[in-house]
Amino acid sequence: MKYLIMIYLNPEARALWESFPESERAAGLTFHEELKAELAASGELVRSEALVDWSQAKRVLVHEGRTQTTDGPFAEVKEFLAGFYLVDCVSLDRAVEIAARMPESGLGTVEVRQVMESLADFR
Repeated sequence: MKYLIMIYLNPEARALWESFPESERAAGLTFHEELKAELAASGELVRSEALVDWSQAKRVLVHEGRTQTTDGPFAEVKEFLAGFYLVDCVSLDRAVEIAARMPESGLGTVEVRQVMESLADFR
């Protein structure tokens, strides 16, 4: 089964990350590179990406056939999606195990959601 592991941070966690010495930030990035390599070797990694800063996001709303967009940063944002892992593993427990290893699980929120295999699952 496929699971999307979403890494959410908030402005305070981002500020904390930026306050770390370069060596600590490098260790955090190395953790993710090693985790990606491990999951690729086990056949569980489908895709993993970090996202650009949330202030560069666009929100899209179509109303009465007209597209409207708004820029960030958004004052109402408390958490933002910083990156994700798409994994294909045997169970939700395994996906949670992977998510719990991420340093961000102690700074922000790491959410695990099963991916629908088909639109028929939506019903």
